[in-house]
Amino acid sequence: MVVGSLLLELHIPASGSLKAKRAELRPILDGVRHRFRISAAEVDHHDTWQRSALGFAAVSAHAGQVEQLLDEVERFVWSRPGVDVIDSRRAWMEEDA
Repeated sequence: MVVGSLLLELHIPASGSLKAKRAELRPILDGVRHRFRISAAEVDHHDTWQRSALGFAAVSAHAGQVEQLLDEVERFVWSRPGVDVIDSRRAWMEEDA
């Protein structure tokens, strides 16, 4: 079993309130959950208008599948208008059989 996580730090320049920020993040989180069937959540900067950190996690029997999935998620977020990705980090956990 392989677990991969992706953390994306985002800047949302047009956001002038927490409500506007959540309006930008909701389609991203819902889109990733629906399209890729992985876990997604805002994990940091909850009270900051123009900043967010989104976390994503995927599990598979093969590392290559998880890596491909996280690549697609990252491309999906990068393609969103109104959101700038300022940092991207991945972490891995493998269970020894």
